[in-house]
Amino acid sequence: MFRRYLSSTSSRRFTSVLEEKAFQVTTYSRPEELCITRGKNAKLYDDLNGKEYIDFTAGIAVTALGHANPEVAEILYNQAKKLVHSSNLYFTKECLDLSEKIVEKTKQFGGQHDASKVFLCNSGTEANEAALKFAKKHGIMQHPGKQGIVAFENSFHGRTMGALSVTWNSKYRTPFGDLVPNVSFLNLQDELTKLQDYVSSKKDEIAGLIIEPIQGEGGVFPVEIEKLTALKKICQDNDVIVIHDEIQCGLGRSGKLWAHAYLPKEAHPDIFTSAKALGNGFPIAATIVNNKVNDALRVGDHGTTYGGNPLACSVSNYVLDTIADKAFLEQVSKKSEILQKRLREIQAKYPKQIKTIRGKGLMLGAEFVEPPTEVIKKARELGLLIITAGKSTVRFVPALTIEDELIEEGLNVFEKAIKAVYA
Repeated sequence: MFRRYLSSTSSRRFTSVLEEKAFQVTTYSRPEELCITRGKNAKLYDDLNGKEYIDFTAGIAVTALGHANPEVAEILYNQAKKLVHSSNLYFTKECLDLSEKIVEKTKQFGGQHDASKVFLCNSGTEANEAALKFAKKHGIMQHPGKQGIVAFENSFHGRTMGALSVTWNSKYRTPFGDLVPNVSFLNLQDELTKLQDYVSSKKDEIAGLIIEPIQGEGGVFPVEIEKLTALKKICQDNDVIVIHDEIQCGLGRSGKLWAHAYLPKEAHPDIFTSAKALGNGFPIAATIVNNKVNDALRVGDHGTTYGGNPLACSVSNYVLDTIADKAFLEQVSKKSEILQKRLREIQAKYPKQIKTIRGKGLMLGAEFVEPPTEVIKKARELGLLIITAGKSTVRFVPALTIEDELIEEGLNVFEKAIKAVYA
Protein backbone atom coordinates (compact mmCIF):
# COMPACT_ATOMS: atom_id res chain seq x y z
CA MET A 1 0.00 0.00 0.00
CA PHE A 2 2.85 2.36 0.83
CA ARG A 3 4.46 1.79 -2.57
CA ARG A 4 1.10 2.45 -4.20
CA TYR A 5 0.89 5.70 -2.25
CA LEU A 6 4.37 6.71 -3.38
CA SER A 7 3.63 6.01 -7.01
CA SER A 8 0.40 8.00 -6.89
CA THR A 9 2.06 10.98 -5.27
CA SER A 10 5.37 10.88 -7.12
CA SER A 11 3.61 11.90 -10.30
CA ARG A 12 2.99 15.21 -8.57
CA ARG A 13 6.62 15.05 -7.46
CA PHE A 14 5.52 16.99 -4.47
CA THR A 15 5.31 20.22 -6.33
CA SER A 16 2.24 19.88 -4.12
CA VAL A 17 4.43 20.90 -1.16
CA LEU A 18 4.25 24.37 -2.66
CA GLU A 19 0.57 23.98 -3.45
CA GLU A 20 -0.58 22.22 -0.29
CA LYS A 21 1.21 24.56 2.11
CA ALA A 22 -1.40 27.08 0.99
CA PHE A 23 -3.79 25.18 3.25
CA GLN A 24 -1.62 25.56 6.36
CA VAL A 25 -1.62 28.49 8.76
CA THR A 26 1.37 30.79 8.27
CA THR A 27 3.35 29.83 11.36
CA TYR A 28 6.26 27.73 10.09
CA SER A 29 9.19 28.21 7.75
CA ARG A 30 10.11 24.80 6.37
CA PRO A 31 12.55 23.69 3.66
CA GLU A 32 10.36 23.10 0.62
CA GLU A 33 12.63 20.49 -0.91
CA LEU A 34 12.09 18.11 2.01
CA CYS A 35 9.11 15.94 3.00
CA ILE A 36 9.78 13.22 5.59
CA THR A 37 8.02 9.93 4.88
CA ARG A 38 9.58 7.54 7.42
CA GLY A 39 12.36 7.08 9.94
CA LYS A 40 14.45 4.48 11.70
CA ASN A 41 16.18 5.29 14.99
CA ALA A 42 18.41 8.29 14.16
CA LYS A 43 17.77 8.40 10.42
CA LEU A 44 14.98 10.02 8.43
CA TYR A 45 13.94 9.34 4.86
CA ASP A 46 12.29 11.41 2.14
CA ASP A 47 11.16 8.67 -0.24
CA LEU A 48 9.35 11.18 -2.41
CA ASN A 49 12.64 12.84 -3.32
CA GLY A 50 14.91 9.82 -2.83
CA LYS A 51 16.89 11.31 0.08
CA GLU A 52 18.00 10.04 3.47
CA TYR A 53 19.29 12.02 6.44
CA ILE A 54 21.19 11.51 9.66
CA ASP A 55 18.97 13.14 12.24
CA PHE A 56 20.62 15.15 15.03
CA THR A 57 17.30 16.79 15.98
CA ALA A 58 15.14 13.86 17.21
CA GLY A 59 12.05 15.94 16.53
CA ILE A 60 13.49 18.68 18.81
CA ALA A 61 14.59 16.27 21.58
CA VAL A 62 11.38 14.22 21.38
CA THR A 63 12.16 10.81 19.85
CA ALA A 64 14.66 9.87 22.55
CA LEU A 65 14.26 6.17 21.77
CA GLY A 66 14.46 6.72 18.04
CA HIS A 67 12.08 7.02 15.11
CA ALA A 68 9.73 4.11 14.40
CA ASN A 69 10.72 2.38 17.61
CA PRO A 70 9.30 -1.15 17.15
CA GLU A 71 8.35 -1.57 20.83
CA VAL A 72 6.47 1.73 20.80
CA ALA A 73 4.66 0.71 17.61
CA GLU A 74 3.64 -2.60 19.17
CA ILE A 75 2.42 -0.89 22.35
CA LEU A 76 0.34 1.59 20.36
CA TYR A 77 -1.21 -1.19 18.33
CA ASN A 78 -2.05 -3.40 21.30
CA GLN A 79 -3.37 -0.57 23.47
CA ALA A 80 -5.47 0.88 20.65
CA LYS A 81 -7.27 -2.48 20.46
CA LYS A 82 -8.14 -2.22 24.17
CA LEU A 83 -8.81 1.42 25.07
CA VAL A 84 -7.70 4.74 23.62
CA HIS A 85 -9.65 7.24 25.70
CA SER A 86 -12.15 7.35 28.55
CA SER A 87 -11.58 10.91 29.94
CA ASN A 88 -10.51 11.89 33.43
CA LEU A 89 -13.96 11.15 34.80
CA TYR A 90 -12.57 7.69 35.58
CA PHE A 91 -9.32 6.01 36.56
CA THR A 92 -7.46 3.86 34.06
CA LYS A 93 -4.77 1.37 34.94
CA GLU A 94 -2.27 2.83 32.49
CA CYS A 95 -2.61 6.29 34.01
CA LEU A 96 -2.30 5.02 37.60
CA ASP A 97 0.73 2.89 36.67
CA LEU A 98 2.48 5.81 34.99
CA SER A 99 1.84 8.26 37.82
CA GLU A 100 3.24 5.82 40.37
CA LYS A 101 6.17 5.03 38.12
CA ILE A 102 7.09 8.70 37.61
CA VAL A 103 7.12 9.27 41.38
CA GLU A 104 9.06 6.11 42.22
CA LYS A 105 11.59 6.37 39.37
CA THR A 106 12.13 10.03 40.23
CA LYS A 107 12.97 9.09 43.82
CA GLN A 108 15.29 6.35 42.58
CA PHE A 109 17.02 8.16 39.72
CA GLY A 110 16.20 11.81 40.41
CA GLY A 111 18.43 12.33 43.42
CA GLN A 112 15.78 11.44 46.01
CA HIS A 113 13.43 14.22 44.93
CA ASP A 114 10.36 14.44 47.20
CA ALA A 115 7.93 14.17 44.28
CA SER A 116 4.55 13.02 45.48
CA LYS A 117 1.85 13.73 42.87
CA VAL A 118 1.57 13.88 39.07
CA PHE A 119 -0.74 15.83 36.75
CA LEU A 120 -0.77 14.35 33.25
CA CYS A 121 -1.55 16.45 30.18
CA ASN A 122 -0.61 16.59 26.50
CA SER A 123 2.25 19.00 25.76
CA GLY A 124 5.11 20.91 27.31
CA THR A 125 3.35 24.24 27.26
CA GLU A 126 0.34 22.64 29.00
CA ALA A 127 2.60 21.18 31.68
CA ASN A 128 4.09 24.62 32.29
CA GLU A 129 0.64 26.22 32.36
CA ALA A 130 -0.33 23.78 35.11
CA ALA A 131 2.88 24.50 37.01
CA LEU A 132 2.25 28.25 36.89
CA LYS A 133 -1.35 27.82 38.05
CA PHE A 134 -0.30 25.56 40.91
CA ALA A 135 2.39 28.03 42.04
CA LYS A 136 -0.05 30.93 41.90
CA LYS A 137 -2.67 28.96 43.84
CA HIS A 138 -0.14 28.24 46.58
CA GLY A 139 0.89 31.90 46.68
CA ILE A 140 -2.65 33.23 46.85
CA MET A 141 -3.41 30.93 49.77
CA GLN A 142 -0.52 32.54 51.66
CA HIS A 143 -1.40 36.12 50.71
CA PRO A 144 -3.98 37.44 48.19
CA GLY A 145 -1.40 39.59 46.45
CA LYS A 146 1.21 36.81 46.16
CA GLN A 147 0.59 36.11 42.46
CA GLY A 148 3.73 37.16 40.56
CA ILE A 149 6.11 34.91 38.66
CA VAL A 150 9.86 35.33 38.24
CA ALA A 151 11.41 34.06 35.01
CA PHE A 152 14.78 34.63 33.40
CA GLU A 153 16.29 36.25 30.37
CA ASN A 154 16.98 33.75 27.59
CA SER A 155 14.12 31.51 28.71
CA PHE A 156 11.59 29.62 26.61
CA HIS A 157 8.61 27.92 28.27
CA GLY A 158 5.95 27.61 25.55
CA ARG A 159 3.53 29.50 23.34
CA THR A 160 0.20 29.41 25.17
CA MET A 161 -0.60 32.62 27.00
CA GLY A 162 0.71 31.71 30.44
CA ALA A 163 3.85 29.91 29.24
CA LEU A 164 4.41 32.68 26.70
CA SER A 165 4.24 35.26 29.46
CA VAL A 166 7.34 33.73 31.09
CA THR A 167 9.21 33.31 27.79
CA TRP A 168 11.90 35.95 27.39
CA ASN A 169 12.29 36.55 23.65
CA SER A 170 10.10 39.50 22.71
CA LYS A 171 9.60 38.20 19.16
CA TYR A 172 7.38 35.48 20.62
CA ARG A 173 5.51 37.76 23.06
CA THR A 174 5.12 41.21 21.50
CA PRO A 175 2.77 40.30 18.59
CA PHE A 176 0.12 39.15 21.08
CA GLY A 177 -0.22 42.25 23.22
CA ASP A 178 -1.07 42.00 26.91
CA LEU A 179 -0.20 38.67 28.47
CA VAL A 180 -0.42 37.35 32.03
CA PRO A 181 0.57 40.24 34.35
CA ASN A 182 3.08 40.34 37.22
CA VAL A 183 5.92 38.55 35.42
CA SER A 184 9.48 39.72 36.09
CA PHE A 185 12.52 38.69 34.06
CA LEU A 186 15.84 38.54 35.89
CA ASN A 187 19.35 38.05 34.55
CA LEU A 188 21.03 34.80 35.58
CA GLN A 189 24.39 36.52 35.33
CA ASP A 190 23.50 38.96 38.13
CA GLU A 191 25.13 38.57 41.50
CA LEU A 192 23.20 36.36 43.89
CA THR A 193 22.84 39.25 46.30
CA LYS A 194 20.94 41.19 43.64
CA LEU A 195 18.64 38.25 42.95
CA GLN A 196 18.15 37.71 46.67
CA ASP A 197 17.36 41.36 47.29
CA TYR A 198 14.78 41.38 44.49
CA VAL A 199 12.93 38.27 45.69
CA SER A 200 13.10 39.30 49.35
CA SER A 201 11.77 42.78 48.64
CA LYS A 202 8.77 41.30 46.83
CA LYS A 203 8.15 38.18 48.89
CA ASP A 204 4.48 39.11 49.39
CA GLU A 205 4.06 39.53 45.61
CA ILE A 206 5.99 36.59 44.11
CA ALA A 207 4.28 33.19 43.99
CA GLY A 208 6.75 31.26 41.87
CA LEU A 209 10.04 31.17 40.01
CA ILE A 210 10.42 29.19 36.78
CA ILE A 211 13.73 28.19 35.26
CA GLU A 212 15.20 25.69 32.78
CA PRO A 213 18.17 23.84 34.36
CA ILE A 214 19.57 23.87 30.82
CA GLN A 215 18.20 26.69 28.72
CA GLY A 216 17.43 25.04 25.40
CA GLU A 217 15.77 27.35 22.90
CA GLY A 218 17.78 30.25 24.30
CA GLY A 219 21.08 28.72 23.16
CA VAL A 220 21.85 25.55 25.20
CA PHE A 221 23.06 27.20 28.40
CA PRO A 222 23.42 24.92 31.44
CA VAL A 223 22.71 26.85 34.64
CA GLU A 224 25.45 26.36 37.24
CA ILE A 225 24.63 23.94 40.05
CA GLU A 226 25.66 26.58 42.57
CA LYS A 227 23.26 29.11 41.05
CA LEU A 228 20.33 26.71 41.03
CA THR A 229 21.09 25.70 44.61
CA ALA A 230 21.26 29.31 45.75
CA LEU A 231 18.02 30.20 43.95
CA LYS A 232 16.17 27.39 45.72
CA LYS A 233 17.44 28.65 49.11
CA ILE A 234 16.37 32.22 48.29
CA CYS A 235 12.91 31.05 47.25
CA GLN A 236 12.51 28.74 50.19
CA ASP A 237 13.33 31.57 52.60
CA ASN A 238 10.60 33.69 50.96
CA ASP A 239 7.97 30.97 50.44
CA VAL A 240 8.28 31.13 46.65
CA ILE A 241 7.55 27.95 44.68
CA VAL A 242 10.44 26.83 42.45
CA ILE A 243 9.52 25.34 39.06
CA HIS A 244 12.08 23.53 36.89
CA ASP A 245 11.09 23.32 33.24
CA GLU A 246 12.57 19.98 32.15
CA ILE A 247 10.52 19.72 28.98
CA GLN A 248 13.66 19.47 26.85
CA CYS A 249 16.49 18.75 29.27
CA GLY A 250 14.75 16.02 31.28
CA LEU A 251 14.21 12.27 30.90
CA GLY A 252 17.77 11.20 30.20
CA ARG A 253 18.74 14.05 27.88
CA SER A 254 21.31 15.45 30.34
CA GLY A 255 22.79 12.05 31.18
CA LYS A 256 20.58 11.69 34.26
CA LEU A 257 16.88 10.94 34.39
CA TRP A 258 16.17 14.58 35.30
CA ALA A 259 18.53 17.53 35.05
CA HIS A 260 17.78 18.47 38.66
CA ALA A 261 19.31 15.13 39.70
CA TYR A 262 22.71 16.86 39.48
CA LEU A 263 21.64 19.06 42.40
CA PRO A 264 21.76 18.31 46.13
CA LYS A 265 18.37 17.23 47.47
CA GLU A 266 17.75 20.52 49.27
CA ALA A 267 17.99 22.32 45.91
CA HIS A 268 15.34 20.26 44.14
CA PRO A 269 12.35 22.15 42.73
CA ASP A 270 8.86 22.12 44.24
CA ILE A 271 7.47 21.47 40.76
CA PHE A 272 9.09 20.15 37.60
CA THR A 273 7.63 19.57 34.18
CA SER A 274 8.23 16.93 31.53
CA ALA A 275 7.05 16.34 27.95
CA LYS A 276 8.87 15.79 24.64
CA ALA A 277 10.73 12.49 25.27
CA LEU A 278 8.07 11.29 27.71
CA GLY A 279 6.02 9.85 24.83
CA ASN A 280 8.78 9.38 22.24
CA GLY A 281 6.63 11.36 19.80
CA PHE A 282 3.19 10.51 21.12
CA PRO A 283 1.73 13.59 22.86
CA ILE A 284 1.97 13.40 26.64
CA ALA A 285 3.32 15.66 29.37
CA ALA A 286 3.51 15.74 33.14
CA THR A 287 3.64 18.27 35.95
CA ILE A 288 5.19 16.70 39.04
CA VAL A 289 4.74 18.36 42.45
CA ASN A 290 5.74 17.86 46.06
CA ASN A 291 3.32 17.72 48.99
CA LYS A 292 3.72 21.42 49.73
CA VAL A 293 2.23 22.28 46.32
CA ASN A 294 -0.33 19.49 46.30
CA ASP A 295 -1.71 20.65 49.65
CA ALA A 296 -2.79 23.91 48.00
CA LEU A 297 -4.84 22.17 45.29
CA ARG A 298 -8.52 21.34 45.41
CA VAL A 299 -10.81 19.25 43.18
CA GLY A 300 -11.70 21.33 40.13
CA ASP A 301 -8.63 23.59 40.25
CA HIS A 302 -7.37 22.22 36.94
CA GLY A 303 -8.27 19.62 34.35
CA THR A 304 -7.80 18.15 30.89
CA THR A 305 -9.91 15.97 28.60
CA TYR A 306 -7.15 14.02 26.83
CA GLY A 307 -4.40 14.23 29.44
CA GLY A 308 -3.24 10.87 30.76
CA ASN A 309 -5.21 8.87 28.21
CA PRO A 310 -4.45 5.12 28.16
CA LEU A 311 -2.77 5.20 24.75
CA ALA A 312 -0.29 7.92 25.74
CA CYS A 313 0.33 6.41 29.16
CA SER A 314 1.01 2.93 27.79
CA VAL A 315 3.78 4.38 25.60
CA SER A 316 5.15 6.53 28.41
CA ASN A 317 5.34 3.58 30.79
CA TYR A 318 7.65 1.89 28.30
CA VAL A 319 9.72 5.04 27.75
CA LEU A 320 10.19 5.54 31.47
CA ASP A 321 11.12 1.89 32.06
CA THR A 322 13.72 2.11 29.29
CA ILE A 323 15.35 5.42 30.17
CA ALA A 324 15.21 5.10 33.98
CA ASP A 325 17.92 2.48 33.90
CA LYS A 326 21.50 2.86 35.10
CA ALA A 327 23.06 1.20 32.05
CA PHE A 328 20.94 3.24 29.63
CA LEU A 329 21.87 6.54 31.28
CA GLU A 330 25.54 5.56 31.33
CA GLN A 331 25.51 4.98 27.57
CA VAL A 332 23.97 8.43 27.08
CA SER A 333 26.97 9.92 28.88
CA LYS A 334 29.37 7.86 26.76
CA LYS A 335 27.74 9.04 23.56
CA SER A 336 27.97 12.57 24.88
CA GLU A 337 31.72 12.17 25.34
CA ILE A 338 32.08 11.04 21.72
CA LEU A 339 30.03 13.96 20.46
CA GLN A 340 31.75 16.57 22.64
CA LYS A 341 35.26 15.36 21.84
CA ARG A 342 34.66 15.53 18.11
CA LEU A 343 32.89 18.90 18.30
CA ARG A 344 35.88 20.36 20.13
CA GLU A 345 38.18 18.97 17.46
CA ILE A 346 36.06 20.69 14.81
CA GLN A 347 36.08 23.89 16.85
CA ALA A 348 39.88 23.75 17.00
CA LYS A 349 39.96 23.60 13.18
CA TYR A 350 37.56 26.53 12.84
CA PRO A 351 38.26 28.81 15.82
CA LYS A 352 37.25 31.92 13.88
CA GLN A 353 33.82 30.47 13.21
CA ILE A 354 32.97 28.47 16.37
CA LYS A 355 33.19 30.34 19.68
CA THR A 356 32.35 27.60 22.19
CA ILE A 357 30.93 24.12 22.78
CA ARG A 358 28.60 23.70 25.77
CA GLY A 359 25.81 21.57 27.21
CA LYS A 360 25.27 18.29 29.04
CA GLY A 361 24.62 14.75 27.92
CA LEU A 362 23.07 14.69 24.47
CA MET A 363 21.92 18.28 24.67
CA LEU A 364 24.87 20.17 23.25
CA GLY A 365 25.40 23.45 21.45
CA ALA A 366 28.10 24.82 19.16
CA GLU A 367 27.97 28.60 19.24
CA PHE A 368 29.09 30.29 16.03
CA VAL A 369 30.37 33.84 15.66
CA GLU A 370 27.51 34.56 13.26
CA PRO A 371 24.13 32.89 12.64
CA PRO A 372 24.91 29.45 11.13
CA THR A 373 22.04 29.52 8.63
CA GLU A 374 24.20 28.56 5.66
CA VAL A 375 25.94 25.77 7.59
CA ILE A 376 22.57 24.23 8.47
CA LYS A 377 21.40 24.52 4.88
CA LYS A 378 24.58 22.97 3.49
CA ALA A 379 24.45 20.16 6.10
CA ARG A 380 20.90 19.36 4.97
CA GLU A 381 22.05 19.22 1.35
CA LEU A 382 24.76 16.77 2.42
CA GLY A 383 22.36 14.57 4.40
CA LEU A 384 22.43 15.86 7.99
CA LEU A 385 19.57 17.50 9.88
CA ILE A 386 20.57 20.00 12.58
CA ILE A 387 18.75 22.95 14.14
CA THR A 388 19.55 26.23 15.82
CA ALA A 389 19.07 27.54 19.35
CA GLY A 390 19.29 31.19 20.27
CA LYS A 391 20.82 33.57 17.74
CA SER A 392 23.89 31.67 16.60
CA THR A 393 24.06 28.22 18.19
CA VAL A 394 23.74 24.87 16.43
CA ARG A 395 21.85 22.50 18.72
CA PHE A 396 22.66 18.77 18.87
CA VAL A 397 19.86 16.69 20.40
CA PRO A 398 19.95 13.29 18.65
CA ALA A 399 18.08 10.20 19.77
CA LEU A 400 19.55 8.84 23.00
CA THR A 401 19.84 5.54 21.14
CA ILE A 402 21.85 6.90 18.21
CA GLU A 403 24.61 4.54 17.12
CA ASP A 404 28.17 5.67 17.89
CA GLU A 405 29.21 5.30 14.27
CA LEU A 406 26.30 7.45 13.17
CA ILE A 407 27.47 10.21 15.53
CA GLU A 408 30.85 10.12 13.80
CA GLU A 409 29.29 9.99 10.35
CA GLY A 410 27.01 12.91 11.13
CA LEU A 411 29.87 15.01 12.47
CA ASN A 412 31.86 14.28 9.32
CA VAL A 413 28.98 15.82 7.37
CA PHE A 414 28.84 18.75 9.81
CA GLU A 415 32.54 19.44 9.27
CA LYS A 416 32.14 19.21 5.50
CA ALA A 417 29.30 21.71 5.68
CA ILE A 418 31.43 24.17 7.68
CA LYS A 419 34.31 23.75 5.25
CA ALA A 420 32.03 24.31 2.25
CA VAL A 421 30.53 27.48 3.74
CA TYR A 422 33.76 29.01 5.00
CA ALA A 423 36.24 27.77 2.38
